[in-house]
Amino acid sequence: MSTTDSANPPPTDDVWHEAHASEDFALLRRRLRAFVFPVSALFLVWYLVYVLLADYAHGFMSIKLVGNINVGLVLGLLQFVSTFAITTIYVRYANRNLDPVAERVRARVEDAS
Repeated sequence: MSTTDSANPPPTDDVWHEAHASEDFALLRRRLRAFVFPVSALFLVWYLVYVLLADYAHGFMSIKLVGNINVGLVLGLLQFVSTFAITTIYVRYANRNLDPVAERVRARVEDAS
C-alpha cells in the first residue's frame, strides 16, 4: 500500500508555508548552517593546502618518513581520513541537534494535513 493513499492526503501548500515559517524550521536551518559552512570551509582550506604543497613544495612532500612512504602520501591518505571523520562527526551532530527538530517539523506537517 502506498504512503500517499486517500487516508493520508499530502500536505497542502499552506501547511508547507506554515512549516517553513515556523521557529523550529528556522532553528533547523541555523543549526545546519552552523555546522556545514565552517566544516566545509575548513575542509576546502585543508584540501587547497594539500594541492598547493603537492604543486609547489616538491622537496617537502618527497621527504621519506618510513621506507618509501613520504609526506605527500601521508597527507593524501589523511584527506580520506578527514572525510570519514567529518562524516562521523556530522552524523553525531545531526542525531543530537538536527533530527529532534526535524522530527518536530515533520510531526507538525503530518498533523496539519
